[in-house]
Amino acid sequence: MQTFGTRQTIQFKPQPLKVIAIGDSLIYGYGDREGGGWVERLKRRWMYGEKEHVLYNLGIRGDRTSQVKERLALEYKYRGELRNRYPDRIIISVGVNDSPRLGRKAGRNLTDYDKFCQDIEELLNQAQQLCPVFFIGMIPVNEEKMPFLDCFYYNRRDQYRYKEATKQACEALNIPYLDTFDLWTSRGENWIKNHLCEDGLHPNVQGYQSIYQDIIQWQPLQLMIEKYPS
Repeated sequence: MQTFGTRQTIQFKPQPLKVIAIGDSLIYGYGDREGGGWVERLKRRWMYGEKEHVLYNLGIRGDRTSQVKERLALEYKYRGELRNRYPDRIIISVGVNDSPRLGRKAGRNLTDYDKFCQDIEELLNQAQQLCPVFFIGMIPVNEEKMPFLDCFYYNRRDQYRYKEATKQACEALNIPYLDTFDLWTSRGENWIKNHLCEDGLHPNVQGYQSIYQDIIQWQPLQLMIEKYPS
């Protein structure tokens, strides 16, 4: 007589969330010698967390929006678990390198404003075709330290103009936007200077730690983690 064992329910472990963070030096983490930037800090948090989510840093120093747009679709295809697949989420941070004036304070913007608006809209549309998108805004510079590299005059007036265009484009597409520019501005001039590197452009260790704290407390990101897998 053939006997059969008791039926057992097989439970499959949920797959980790696969995220790419793409953009400029704010994604790359330049200036943070201790923590490697806010993306690296978030990666470590997820790596040793309960669900072990995967986070790839695709930041390149100096990238403008047009350059991020050009490499977005290619980059994720060569990242381990993401190879030949779509990411589950994309985090974007770009725009500050489009805004500086060239050669002098009254010079032309590195990326013409109208061209920037077109580039950011195309980038966001392209990203949304892959998966849900989140956007982390730029931070205010210290204008007293300009020019950067003896030729780039970053200023907050242009920064504000470019970040507002980005914010509006995100709102039109229902993309969550973390306005780090306004957050830092609300904390005061001394606070800003104390959280920037000597170059007046990149966050220092404390600056990245602050961005990281703002991001992990950001409701859209918290909901993303809580609801995955849906």
